Amino acid sequence: MALVVAQEVPTSSSMAVPHGPAGVGKARHRMREQLLGSGVSEPVVDDAVLILSELLSNACRHGRPLGRSDIGDGDIRAAWRVDKAGRLTVEVTDGGGPTRPVPATPSVTARGGRGLNIISALAQDWGVRDSASGEVTVWVILIAGPRRDDFATRVAGPAAGLEFADAFDDMD
Repeated sequence: MALVVAQEVPTSSSMAVPHGPAGVGKARHRMREQLLGSGVSEPVVDDAVLILSELLSNACRHGRPLGRSDIGDGDIRAAWRVDKAGRLTVEVTDGGGPTRPVPATPSVTARGGRGLNIISALAQDWGVRDSASGEVTVWVILIAGPRRDDFATRVAGPAAGLEFADAFDDMD
């Protein structure tokens, strides 16, 4: 059974992450260390770290750094907290971008476009919050509790008669 000892988790953990891939690993490591050290179960931490990684990657790819009008050097903000009810909230804030965060429908052979669908499968809820200054925050809520299925089962969509070779039909 996965339990969260909410009173031991810092009220809020927040960090500036360099806009680009360099800071993503540091943020994942810090989140994992803090949450595990505070009694959050490993399966919940695994999901939270994956979600943080996806959100940071999306912010770096599609958003601007905070306080900047161009894509380049600067920071984005990552934050996480556990409330008294045991809900873990993960947030990533960037300076906004040309598109809104929405789940995509990539082809089977596409190299990307699955991140928000994975987040949808793992999270209790998620959404986007805009600020008057143009900042965009994507937030995700996880429930700390027992997992009924393994990771692959939770994120896999229905196979619905799809054969292995069908994935390569568009490559002819």
